[in-house]
Amino acid sequence: MSAKRRVVVGLSGGVDSAVSAHLLKQQGHEVIGIFMKNWEDDDDSEYCSSRQDFLDAASVADVLGIEIEHVNFAADYKDRVFADFLREYQAGRTPNPDVLCNAEIKFKAFLDHAMRLGAECIATGHYARVRQVAPGPSTADSARVGQVGSSFQLLKGLDPLKDQSYFLHRLSQAQLSKTLFPVGELPKTEVRRIAEEIGLPNAKKKDSTGICFIGERPFREFLNRYLAHTPGPIKDDRGRVIGEHVGLSFYTLGQRKGIGIGGLKARGAVRGGSDHAPWFTARKDMASNTLYAVQGHDHPWLQSEALVTDDASWVAGQAPLPGPLKAKTRYRQADAPCLLEGATVTHAFRLLFSTPQWAATPGQSAVLYDGDICLGGGVISQVQSAFP
Repeated sequence: MSAKRRVVVGLSGGVDSAVSAHLLKQQGHEVIGIFMKNWEDDDDSEYCSSRQDFLDAASVADVLGIEIEHVNFAADYKDRVFADFLREYQAGRTPNPDVLCNAEIKFKAFLDHAMRLGAECIATGHYARVRQVAPGPSTADSARVGQVGSSFQLLKGLDPLKDQSYFLHRLSQAQLSKTLFPVGELPKTEVRRIAEEIGLPNAKKKDSTGICFIGERPFREFLNRYLAHTPGPIKDDRGRVIGEHVGLSFYTLGQRKGIGIGGLKARGAVRGGSDHAPWFTARKDMASNTLYAVQGHDHPWLQSEALVTDDASWVAGQAPLPGPLKAKTRYRQADAPCLLEGATVTHAFRLLFSTPQWAATPGQSAVLYDGDICLGGGVISQVQSAFP
């Protein structure tokens, strides 16, 4: 990194971005803080933490001796992220708004704003790393994973329990060239230690969880405000009606709680389950408005040996060649060996897994890795069960 640069840091009010700002200042950079307000539909709600988050971010800026600006990206968020979020749920899929928020807001709208402030780059508190690769001769391996001519690689964060590269897989070369992840080299325990050592007011603040604009409120309660819902039957894997759902949009594959059939015993032997095994949502039939539920975590309907994605995005700007790689079909999942088929720059690809994947879900992201290098991924559109 060059000697001194103007770096705009996204201060969320959390400890990770706060320590990121501190580390950059320690390195001699001119640091400016930006607090991004992305949601304002119910600021007065008991569930909205935006006001407190800004107060925490401002307190951090005061301790660090840096300027902070409050910027409202709510309109951009609603147009670029929330509208897509609702469309996906209405279609019966389960989207991941954090992935789209990173690509469209934190590393696009925020990056553009920072550049207008004269920043040379931006920084966030994500647990990931960026590596600049010096141009060199092409090799068979670099060609296979789409790294020919690539200048910047997105790497996993060094703390395996906190790695967030999954959520960042849609970032481009242009975005990565202007991005720093100061805590990506550190374990979370060290980040907390640094925060306490320098007296940050949010050193012990609990990590945020869930979707940013929903907060801690019940998810179904939130969706009810925006989505039409039509009740319909819940059937088991034999086609028998075992209950009624409140609307297919409110369920996701692999869901165990809140299905509405808890305690129901199976009538006769059920594949993969027993009389007292828990029920899981397994399939949605949008045409007939039917939700299918099965008993047992390991039921065959919950296992997928192949999937197809669309809307692919590749960090290097080009797709990897077909062949063996590893993939995650959900965050916090261990990398699973797979075979990549038919990848294109912006369209579909297919993954075949040697070990069936549990509850692979349309709308979620399938993200590909070559070791610690995040190559990119796509949105799951179809899953193929290991059994009919």
